[in-house]
Amino acid sequence: MASEWDTHTSLTAAGDGLFGADLDPGWVVGGGVNGGYLLGVVGRAVAEAVPAKPHPLTVSAYYLSASRPGPAQVSTRVLREGGSVATVAAELGQEGDTRITALATYGDLRSMPSDVATTAEEPTLPPIEECVAASLAPDDVRRTAPLLERFDMRIDPACVGWAMGAPSGNGHIQAWFRMADGHDVDPVGLLMVCDALPPVTFDLGRPGWAPTLELTVHVRAVPAPGWLKVSHRTRNVAGGMFEEDCEVWDSAGRLVAQSRQLAMQPRS
Repeated sequence: MASEWDTHTSLTAAGDGLFGADLDPGWVVGGGVNGGYLLGVVGRAVAEAVPAKPHPLTVSAYYLSASRPGPAQVSTRVLREGGSVATVAAELGQEGDTRITALATYGDLRSMPSDVATTAEEPTLPPIEECVAASLAPDDVRRTAPLLERFDMRIDPACVGWAMGAPSGNGHIQAWFRMADGHDVDPVGLLMVCDALPPVTFDLGRPGWAPTLELTVHVRAVPAPGWLKVSHRTRNVAGGMFEEDCEVWDSAGRLVAQSRQLAMQPRS
């Protein structure tokens, strides 16, 4: 049985690197469709364009305007394919306007060296049952962010003070994460996971929709089955913008994805 993620990112090939998509209303947050979901749709089209290299290694996307639920088109152009990687340009458009333009390098993570040398430290979270389920969000929040129904997210209690009017001011939110339907996240799905948590500015006492300007994701491995750990941080808010750094760790204790995005300060 297809996962909800596969269904919501499904595409119809139209020839010459073109694909039709139907952006699902279940991924709306604030004033538009979630940027991570959109990047997943683009990422799925790139994987279709270079089937011998199905996994994103690095994807950089610029968000030109907010997307809306409904029909969309993804165009892909293979710039180079040879050896172990392929580089592809892609654009997602709606109603004659370009919403996202991206450049991606794809390969096959299963055939790449598995050696890991890292100084990164796996996030320490309380047990899942001691964390705060996003499903407990107030009804008005869930109405404006139906994407919360798409996954099971358990936020570290130390990072939810903003929900009670007492943000920590540390600029840090971390949580356990899995899809609501129980299906495991694939490498393309990691593009979405890197933008799934509430904007990290919530922890600075600045709630609201934070439109993404640019998002770059590095995928390092195929995630092991089970819960993921996701950590978001920011260190600088300036010029009406902030950066958000994300790490995603799998159930085997491996750093499977990293990202940085530049976003606008939240809009109420």
